Amino acid sequence: MTLAVTGGTGFVGQAVLDAAGEQNVAVRALTRREQEGRQGVTWVRGDLATHGALRDLARGARAVIHIAGVVNAPDTAGFHAGNVAGTETVIDAARDAGVSRFIHVSSLAAREPGLSDYGHSKRLAEEIVQTSGLDWTIVRPPAVYGPRDTEMFELFKSARWGIVPMPPQGRASIIYVDDLARLLLLLAQTDGDSVARIFEPDDGRAGGWRHSELAQAIGAAVGRRVWSPNVPRALLLGAARIDRAVRRMGAKLTPDRARYMSHPDWTSATDRAVPPDLWKPEIETRQGLVETARWYERNDWF
Repeated sequence: MTLAVTGGTGFVGQAVLDAAGEQNVAVRALTRREQEGRQGVTWVRGDLATHGALRDLARGARAVIHIAGVVNAPDTAGFHAGNVAGTETVIDAARDAGVSRFIHVSSLAAREPGLSDYGHSKRLAEEIVQTSGLDWTIVRPPAVYGPRDTEMFELFKSARWGIVPMPPQGRASIIYVDDLARLLLLLAQTDGDSVARIFEPDDGRAGGWRHSELAQAIGAAVGRRVWSPNVPRALLLGAARIDRAVRRMGAKLTPDRARYMSHPDWTSATDRAVPPDLWKPEIETRQGLVETARWYERNDWF
């Protein structure tokens, strides 16, 4: 059995390749640049706009796991190209290759498409998947953390200075990257009741985490008591404009992301939970945060 994976060089994608290797599952993975050889992985050179490469990627695969996408773009067109048009080309390639099983990695942001260009593009991509005629499953992860992550790393780095600024008061769910990778691999190898379903997995904590609780847990992971002020929406948007002006495309906090972050409820919906007889999270979050902090330290990120 071979699985086709887009986004295999990214944070979640690398965890999927790791899990596939542990399970001796062969993977064909898309890449825009040369990669080092990896046991069980065949790299296919191309991107989401390279139709020939996508057909080669999907040919003979048991399923396609579509992880690749754009989380940061300068404008609406950038999000559309990466998340909407990109999803269309991957679906076309799956159809051309005769692959019916399609696992699409979306985002909780798709629940609130009016909040951000990112969320709007993810909702449009979901609609394309749902009308594709394929045996699809959509997975909407909450905040994903773990080794190699560059997004939540900013919070870990800040915690070492004793402060973790958080969005306005609210709640959010979270998931360890290895748990998410295990779910995606499982779905790609099964059909049944998971077809035509939208799942919102998390770490199993009912009601998610209050922002202040999550900040304290990150502080504990790096061995610090932290101050975690809630940044008002107006101030968050102002900081986002400054970050975009200073770091340009390298900005981690953009106006689009600030609008998304200001929403008070990013908890996974209980009615979209993965059936427990199919999958359960294995990594307790406080321990996962400690393991993540240790990885950052071992790899000289701090």
